[in-house]
Amino acid sequence: MLIAGLRLWIAGTNAWVVSATGDGGECVLVDAPPDPGAVVRHLDEHGLRLVALLATHGHVDHIGGVGELSRAQGHDVPVRIHDHDRHMLLDPIGTSGTLGQILDYEDLDLRPPELLSGLDDGERVSGAGMTFTAIHTPGHTQGSTCFLLEADGEPPLLFTGDHLFAGSIGRTDLPGGNHAQLMASMVEKILPLDDAVQVLPGHGDTTTIGKERATNPFLLELRQP
Repeated sequence: MLIAGLRLWIAGTNAWVVSATGDGGECVLVDAPPDPGAVVRHLDEHGLRLVALLATHGHVDHIGGVGELSRAQGHDVPVRIHDHDRHMLLDPIGTSGTLGQILDYEDLDLRPPELLSGLDDGERVSGAGMTFTAIHTPGHTQGSTCFLLEADGEPPLLFTGDHLFAGSIGRTDLPGGNHAQLMASMVEKILPLDDAVQVLPGHGDTTTIGKERATNPFLLELRQP
């Protein structure tokens, strides 16, 4: 399995390229920052064909490149995002405040993808010979979704977007954010996962559920009586 994390744009957003077969095969992209050219160059260098794009949530640093990448290789790539964040993907400039205004000066194709579908909690999404389970984790945004990938012979992978980071959690002071809701999502959806699950976040370094359970100050607060 090939997994590449491309740290892109001014927010240092991780775009995760995932392929079950490695170079020369099909791949899935988790999140598409507003730097589609860097993603296309990576795909071309490794001979990869993008067949599905999963968005963890609708903030522009995660979806600003979706429209362009969905058409970049000469075929329409299906895009999945939770319905609660769909409006952000349809209007990335108008829904993203200051960051959205920066996009006015960039040469980006911000037209929505032709193949755009919603996501349900627990839905299994297939692409490139892999199946991802969508885990709806509202709090950072109302449509925030983590994606769990389980493959034979590999440790489970959890793409957390801006829900859970190494040593931290997503901010909740933006429109649609709710700290209590985020922590409830953490308790109900994330902490029940096995310690061995690898966490691939939307920003920063990778970690594991076990490490975050033991050291993340926000998760340690959940243990307090």
